[in-house]
Amino acid sequence: MQSPNATTTSLIVAGFHALSDPIRINVLELLRQRELCVCDLCEALGVSQSKLSFHLKTLKEADLVNSRQQGRWIYYSLNLPQFTVLERYLADFHSLGQILPTRCCDNIS
Repeated sequence: MQSPNATTTSLIVAGFHALSDPIRINVLELLRQRELCVCDLCEALGVSQSKLSFHLKTLKEADLVNSRQQGRWIYYSLNLPQFTVLERYLADFHSLGQILPTRCCDNIS
């Protein structure tokens, strides 16, 4: 497994932090279907715009979502390449199971 550089490490940490909240997970699930504006996300999630803005900021800082402004609305979509970074990071651990021997826990009291 190759060690990630500092930038990649920061994105991995931010990505997993962003994935640690149910509202942010729900935002990502909604964005799986299509790009949505803030008003649509607020309505679907039943949260205020100020509360959602906090969560969208966290998702943007983690580079998990893209945003674009159209008129007075901001539209959000998934940034799929960042999900690939997180997926590859986890895949490296999966492959370790094939390399490392299993540890016996019988002697643990």
